[in-house]
Amino acid sequence: MGSHRRTAPSSGSERSTALALGLLSAAATAFGAVPATAAPQEDTRAEVDRLYREAEKATEAYNAADERADALRREIADAQDGIARKQQRVNTMRETLGSLAGSQYRSGGLDPALSLLLSEDPEDYLARASVLDRIGVHQAAELKKLHGTLRSLSQDRAEAAKRLGALERSRKAAATHKRTVEHKLAEARRLLNSLPAGERAAWDRASRSGRTDLLGPGDAPASGRAAAAVAAARSALGRPYVWGANGPSGFDCSGLTQWAYAQAGVALPRTSQAQRYAGRQVPLSEARPGDLVLYRSDASHVAMYTGNGQVIHAPYPGAPVRYDPVGMMPVSSVTRV
Repeated sequence: MGSHRRTAPSSGSERSTALALGLLSAAATAFGAVPATAAPQEDTRAEVDRLYREAEKATEAYNAADERADALRREIADAQDGIARKQQRVNTMRETLGSLAGSQYRSGGLDPALSLLLSEDPEDYLARASVLDRIGVHQAAELKKLHGTLRSLSQDRAEAAKRLGALERSRKAAATHKRTVEHKLAEARRLLNSLPAGERAAWDRASRSGRTDLLGPGDAPASGRAAAAVAAARSALGRPYVWGANGPSGFDCSGLTQWAYAQAGVALPRTSQAQRYAGRQVPLSEARPGDLVLYRSDASHVAMYTGNGQVIHAPYPGAPVRYDPVGMMPVSSVTRV
């Protein structure tokens, strides 16, 4: 696509959720500012470019929210497992205390002085009284443990409820945003289809133009995993651009690079902005096959360098995974994974 994504690495639950939702809100605001119509053919081409750029930024924001929702789901599942285990401990402690209370009642129902007076064997009574004292101390300790576990269980349930709320907000925002992205992509396609065939071809040529002499001849990949990632990306040539997808049948830009490196056994973040920091920054002049090339100042698009001044990337809806010049748009950074 003519432009791509941005996302910051997630940290704390609430801060990450707020960040993902903030990205969605900002992108949605930007979409709202895009005119519904475009002027003559030259302006139409520019409008298509802008709609695709905005859609790509929004796709990365959607990916960030979706990634955060997945993390929240895992956190909630872990919390629910912990709650279930604590509830079982509470049940066990209650059963133990019930048994102790019953034993104490059966053994110590009479007033101690009267029991001693009536006892046929005072020494036996004193021995039993000592046991009861120990049972009392143990019971008090068990009660203290029970109260502590109940407090912890209540806190866990409150935290799980907060996470469920955050998950629901993230899910709703992502769903709303998805509809917005789809609407803008449909508008871009409509405008593109309104152009004469020659103008559409010119627009496509322009989207693939750029310098290939920014680098020397193709070098060897920086590592075995980089070589494996390049091989995986090449195997995806011709597969369609599908926004929000990370393979194997379709990809958006960061989905392709994430998938390619996953085939090499490397886990990359989901968004282009996060992938920017997934390794060591190197100068463009030193790029080697397998390096990630980030475009525009907001790192909203990512491609994989393959050597000889070329990258493989998922460009935009309607354009399959393909080779393009590394200089097809402004390069912001290069990351060696």
